[in-house]
Formats: sequence, C-alpha cells, structure tokens
Amino acid sequence: MHKAIITSGAAAMLLHTGLSYADPAAADPQTDVVGAAGAPASVGAVIVTGTRASGLKAENSASPIQVIDAASLQRTGQPDLIQAIAQNIPSFTAQAFGGDTANLTLSARLRGLSPNNTLVLVNGKRRHGTANLAVLGGAYQGGAAADLNYIPMAAIDHIEVLQDGAAAQYGTDAIAGVVNIILKSNNQGLSGNVNGGRYGDGGGHTGDGTANIGFTPVANAFISLTAESRYHGYSDRGGIDPRVLDPANLASQPLLQAPGYPYLNKISGDAQYHLHTLALNSGYDIDDNTSLYAFATAGRKHARAHENYRMPSRLPAVYPLGFDPKETMKETDYAATAGARGKIGTAWNWELSTTYGRDESKIGVEDTANVSLYKDTGFTPTSFSAGEFIASQWTNNFDISRELDMGWAKASTFAMGLEHRVDRYEIVAGDPGSRYKEGSQSYPGFSLTDAGKYKRNNKAIYANFISFPLPGWTVDLAARYEHFSDFGNAKVGKLTSRYDITPTVAVRGTFSNGFRAPTLAEQYYSATNVSPTSAFVQLAPNSAGAKLVGIDGLKPEASTNLSAGLVLNPANNVSVTLDAYQIKIRDRIVGSGALYGSGGAVNSPAVVAAILANGNVLDPTVSETGINIFSNAVNTRSRGVELVATLNSNYGDLGRVDWSLAANYNQVRVTKINQAPAQLVPQNLLDQTAVSNLETASPRTRVNVGALWRLGQWTVNLREALYGKSHNYESPDGGTYFKNEIGTTAITDLEISYKINNNWTVSAGANNLFNQYPDQVNKDLLATYRADLNNAAVTLYPSFAPFGINGGYYYARASFKF
Repeated sequence: MHKAIITSGAAAMLLHTGLSYADPAAADPQTDVVGAAGAPASVGAVIVTGTRASGLKAENSASPIQVIDAASLQRTGQPDLIQAIAQNIPSFTAQAFGGDTANLTLSARLRGLSPNNTLVLVNGKRRHGTANLAVLGGAYQGGAAADLNYIPMAAIDHIEVLQDGAAAQYGTDAIAGVVNIILKSNNQGLSGNVNGGRYGDGGGHTGDGTANIGFTPVANAFISLTAESRYHGYSDRGGIDPRVLDPANLASQPLLQAPGYPYLNKISGDAQYHLHTLALNSGYDIDDNTSLYAFATAGRKHARAHENYRMPSRLPAVYPLGFDPKETMKETDYAATAGARGKIGTAWNWELSTTYGRDESKIGVEDTANVSLYKDTGFTPTSFSAGEFIASQWTNNFDISRELDMGWAKASTFAMGLEHRVDRYEIVAGDPGSRYKEGSQSYPGFSLTDAGKYKRNNKAIYANFISFPLPGWTVDLAARYEHFSDFGNAKVGKLTSRYDITPTVAVRGTFSNGFRAPTLAEQYYSATNVSPTSAFVQLAPNSAGAKLVGIDGLKPEASTNLSAGLVLNPANNVSVTLDAYQIKIRDRIVGSGALYGSGGAVNSPAVVAAILANGNVLDPTVSETGINIFSNAVNTRSRGVELVATLNSNYGDLGRVDWSLAANYNQVRVTKINQAPAQLVPQNLLDQTAVSNLETASPRTRVNVGALWRLGQWTVNLREALYGKSHNYESPDGGTYFKNEIGTTAITDLEISYKINNNWTVSAGANNLFNQYPDQVNKDLLATYRADLNNAAVTLYPSFAPFGINGGYYYARASFKF
C-alpha cells in the first residue's frame, strides 16, 4: 500500500494542492455515516481549501467551508454534478435552462454572482473554463466557467466549497468563492452504479453507467480510474406557437398541420446529449520525502437542442411542411496535471506542477437551410458547420512552505509561490454555406469577421502567513500580485481571523479584495442570434461596431469582500455555523439588454450603424434587429447570511437519523450604473430585463431541511427544499415591461435504499416528488405574444426557475462495490 503522505513532512504542500490519499471504503455511500440530506457533511474531515496550514478540520476553519462527501452527491439521484452540488449547497444555484447553445452547456453560480466569479479547482489545481460562452440574456449571461460535468461523479472523493473571497490565495477571479473537487485516491476495489430515470410528465429519459477501479501498479503507488457514460433525452414544456393557429396562416399554408400539430415548436425544454468521460488520479512515493502525482480527465459530448420552428412558407421547395432546426455541438474536453513535491532539508516543503486544459466545441445546425443561398443558387444544404469555439489554459506553479516556531500557541506556517498562466481563445468561421448572406436558419455560421485567435499571459506571486498568537486565536494573512499581459498589474490581499471563545463557541471574520480580468470570450465573442422574427448581433466589446454605441473594450472588475461568522458546537452531535457577508463589485461585467436598431418600441440609429460596421448581413424577413454587448456597466452589492446546522441522533432499535438545516439569504443590488452612452439615447444600455436578471432572477431565500434515516439494511433520505420568490421583467419590444414572478415553492426529494449484501445496493427516488412547476410566464405578456403571432409565446415557464421547468424526476439505481 502507498504511504500516507498526508503525515509526511510535505503535508503543507499536499494540503495546498488538495491531493489526498484515502481508503477506498471512505466514500462508500452505504457505509458512510455523514451527509444528511440538505446539508454538506464534514465529520472532522481535514480540509485543503482556504488554508495552507496542515491538519485543519472544517469545523475549525477561519473561513466558511462546506464539505460534500461522495455519498451525499450520489443520494441526490442526479448524475449531473452541477445539479448534485446545487441540491446540497443552498447558495450554489444551478442553471435549469439556457438559450441557444447555452442550453448545451448549463452552468451554476455562487452567492448570486456570475459563474465567472467562482474558481473551480481539481485537487487544488485550477480548472479551465468552457469555450461555449452563454451570450443570451438571463441570470447566467456571460458564463464561461468550468464545465463540471466533464468530471465523473464516481471519481470524486469529496468536494470542498469555500464560500468566501479567495482571490489573494488562489487567483484574482475567486470573488464569490472556490469549489475544490478532490478525486478518489483508492489503490484497490471496484465500485460503481447503473441508474436510469425520466420526468413524470414525459421526456428527459436518462441513463447513466459509471465505474471506478483502484490498483497498485508498483509498490508505494496508486492508480484510480473512473469511466462514465450518460444519455439524457429531450423534454418539451412549451405551449402552442400562435403562428400555427392563425387562420390566415392555415389558409395560405394548408400543409402546416403536419404530424405533431399544433405542438410543432419544441424549443422550450432540455437538450439531448450523449456524454462519455474518463478520469485518472495517481501518485507515487519515491521515498519518505519525495513524491510524484498526476491526474487527468477527458470527455466527449454530442448534444443537440430544438430551435424555433420555421413555417412552411419559409422554404416550401425544401421543407413543404415547415422545419424544426436543431443546434448541435460536438465537444471535446480534457485536462491533465503532473507534479512533484518534497522537502528541502528538514524545514522547507516544495511543490512544482503544470496543468493544461482545453475545451473545443464544434457547433452545427441540422434540419435547416440557408434561404438566400437556395434563392440565389437553387440549392442549400440541410446541415451546416457553424464554426468552432476553442478555449485552453496552461498553468504552472511553484510553491514552498515551512512551519515556524515563534513561541506562540502553535507553530506558524509561511508559504509563498509563483504562478504562470497562458489563456487562449479562438473562434473558427463556419462553412461558406452557413455564413452566406443571413446564414443558416436558427444559427448563422460565424463570419470571417467573427473569427479570430486571442491570447493572454498572466504571472503571479503570492505569500501567505498563518499564525496562532494565543490559544484559540488564528490569524491568516495572504497577499497576491498579478501581472496581465493585457490589463497590467493587480494587488490583492486577505485577512482572516478566528477566535475560539470557549471549546463550543467561536467567532470568525474576513476582509479581502479581488480583481477579475474579463475572460477572453467576454472580450472577443461575436456572433448573430436569430429567431423567426428577430436578428440580434452579439458585438465584441472591442470591435469597431462597439465604439459606435459608446463601448470601447472591457476593463477588469474590482471587488471588496467582508464576512463575519459564529461557530457553535454545543454537543458532540450538534454543529451550527452562521456567517454574514457583503460583496461589492465595481465595474462588473454584464450583458446589455436588447438594444434595438429597428422594430423596437424605441430604436437607435447607432445600433444600425454598429451592425453595418461589424459586417453583418441580417435576415431580411425579420421584423426586429438589434445588438447585445458586454460592458462594465454596473457596480453591485451582494449581502447575505448562511446558516448550516447538523444534529446526529441515535434512536436505538428505531435507527439513526442525521438531521440537517442549511439556509441562505442573498440580496443583490445594482448600486450604480456606470455607463449610459449618448449614442444609444433614447435607449438605455441596461433595460429593466438586464437589471432584474442581476437583482431578482435568483431567489433571495433558499432553505434545505433534511433527514437521513438508517435502520438495518434500509436507508431513507428525505429533503425539503424551500425556494423563495424570484422574478424578472420581460418586454416584447423594449417598450412595456411585464413582470414574470415565481412564488415561494417547496420541493420534496426522497430516496429509499436497500443494501442487498456487501456488494449490491438498490435505490429508488424522486427529485421533486410532488411534481411541482414554477408559476407560468405573465399572462398579459403571453397574450401580447399571441396577439402578435410571436413564437416567444411557446415559452410557458420562466427560464430562470431555480428548480427547473420539467416537474418531477423519478429514478432507480443499482450500486455495486467489490
């Protein structure tokens, strides 16, 4: 068996990277005794996130850390890792539905901030972001964070979520917090599961199979391998498109009543995808003081999503019954890390590592056509390559640390390190047919002016000093200096302190600042988004067209974080933490509202000029044209409170119950609008929709109450999730705005498991047991869409619904362990 390096002299560096060695039974979902539904679990687990001191437990942390073990992830019944984390962490909100290609790569956000404000680590190493930027409006607009679904859930030992600003410790984009995914390091055993499910009202058929195996290739080494294959089917929760009911359309297009009529527009629902992933974690002890490690993930996804139905009149020679275009994505994602760590003499620990990650998304359009190409040449393909997004990141780190005996209550820890990072982003133009004139229907190919290659270099140095001046008092100081090749220098710092007043009562607090450079995708993404009635150009902020509407590139965000908390451990089986926080972000990068050039209630000539300057040719049949653009438009302030409480009870012959309560209250406010370009008058850069997406599209309050009951071979996991009110504003044309509101909703999740023997366990369960749906879109808004024969009337449920638009999901699972 490999050596337990966590007890060696290189402990500080081991903890910094997050690489840990674990017994293969530690994550057994049937033997694990923690992880009550609705709250993360720790049970004295040593944490590796948010500190560089060795041997620190979650309950002793000076920063709020929540730990989710593998059993808690599995008991959600969700093979989707983003959804599994969201069901355990109330302040972590998962996207349920996205527009256009965002529906092919759903994301999540922490404390109501952008997905880009949360840093994702794997074994303590920075994870690269997705190439598929979310550009259409909504609470997740601009998201290009790491796609967590390329990490097989069966490869995970546990997840540590640091809910505190950590830019000075890990990098200047860790404004909302850090998600650190710790991979399994078992050197023996085979485990896995097969599960399947579907939505109660149809669609969403899901099948998932995963397996993990650990072995010892040579003495003092381990290899842990995981494979997963998953399928998820379409769902459709849309209404009837008013265009297909219009008497005039029916009279002029009798073939409109095609099979499936009148539900021909299927855009409002889940995308279909096939996902295959692999993960490797490995380590080798050269001697007692030196070790090597390597870990990697690789995956491939083929996804497709329905787009808006096109009427038979659009191209009757090719599609006499009309057509249902589908956006497709063939995505390849991989990441690999290799490193070494050891000791210099008897005091200093060192570590050297390199990480490379890449995500490539090939975008296509199927069951479509280019109408102008057909009219001009008499021929059009029915499928196109719309182009590619490619994003990569190469990160190199060198770290040293040592303990210092200063005669205080405990030895101090000093650490420092260097980081070099190279980010690249590329847009590849679509094939000629996809970008001829207005391009392929539903998703025009990327034009030659959209295409380009971009690069950024980043260099950083950090220092961290952790001391214990008095018994029960911790002081953690961190500072970081970064230099960006395109934005210059940034200096950030963090002060964290905790004082244990008694063995059962402690207080803690943090002050820090942060700095986030815009992602390359936010800076350079450019494309055209279309519907049957509209065409909007996403302008790159540094383009010639952007200057015509008063936007001249992006600058970094700056943030200030404050938090204060109380930790209570009144009994061995009771734990309570309460933390309040405030996050101020200046020059926050957000997406604009819809800026109209034509067809809106208010239009701006500068918008038309910007579209022309960008070289776009728009569909001549649409009634509305305009632009969207990212800018440093606002300052925001987020204030909130997080509560986590656990109680473990033993009822003798009636079994054991782990009770839990996890709650989050989060209020986001736009405190200042920084940009009001004169070129856009009388329009505003941010309309009511854009502001509400920032402030109110996520519920302020979320509460999880859970109970995990065990008796003999039976386990029952019950969770009640309460989602507070949320709302946004929506306008058909930028004139009158309608309020879409989702009322307070309670969602019940239930799983029942039976352990057949030491090798097999079967489970059945439900997410959203009672098949709850969000309130529907404002009825007056729907009436307006229907009266205007607008295809948007097909959207019955708000896309920002925090618990989704599909109703209950019901599943069964068989788990094995040998």
